Amino acid sequence: MPSNSSRLDDLVARADEWLQVGEIPDYPQALNGLQFSNGGTVTRIAAAVDACLPVIKAAVARGADLLVVHHGLFWSGAQRVTGAVYEKTRLAVQHGLAIYSAHLPLDVHPDLGNNALLARALGLTEVEPFFAWKGIQLGLQAASGLPLSELESRLRTATGSLVHVCPGGPDPVRRIGIVTGGAGAEVAQAAREGVDTFITGEGPHWSYTLAEELGVNLLYGGHYATETFGVKALAARLAVEFDVPWEFIDHPTGL
Repeated sequence: MPSNSSRLDDLVARADEWLQVGEIPDYPQALNGLQFSNGGTVTRIAAAVDACLPVIKAAVARGADLLVVHHGLFWSGAQRVTGAVYEKTRLAVQHGLAIYSAHLPLDVHPDLGNNALLARALGLTEVEPFFAWKGIQLGLQAASGLPLSELESRLRTATGSLVHVCPGGPDPVRRIGIVTGGAGAEVAQAAREGVDTFITGEGPHWSYTLAEELGVNLLYGGHYATETFGVKALAARLAVEFDVPWEFIDHPTGL
């Protein structure tokens, strides 16, 4: 085994343990955990939001043999192994690139999760569980007296992305709910659970007018931009634990 390398099985077992991959419910196409194996050795970790072809090309170009992602290989369901699907498979096999994916387990983790890290970046330190789904809480909530403009500014700084705001609720805000990613269609549930300000990544057109009617501030920080936190944190912790380098591959969608 090369110097500064570790066994893939050991990294996967530790990530599964940290994230409780076998215990957190998710969508069927998430297939959390190791999705694509290699020869068994890890010398360099890459982290990215999506296991798409440009990211896989970048990972192999940088010499990574483990790619940690939030959205894995199977979000589109069963597909023919042609075109981009074939090319991703070919590159991963040819260059020994293993792929590990964690979706909701990485969203909800109290230390490594997208929600927790975004809340921390916003300066929200006293958080509570929020947004019930299949027996778990998908998000976090916190009391706040921030002016809406200050919250928007903090979110823009935290994500490095433009923020779209529906100012449908109180200003200053009183209770903030966070569910990173694409939860905008769930603004009604957020309101039912008692928040007057809902932060997520993106949502449908009608969510804006619904938020106004519900009396809720709705802030869209970008699906991609709100979900970069967890993969970075997971890769960084694995890198320290197993003494291998890591880097983030930024491939923003603008959504």
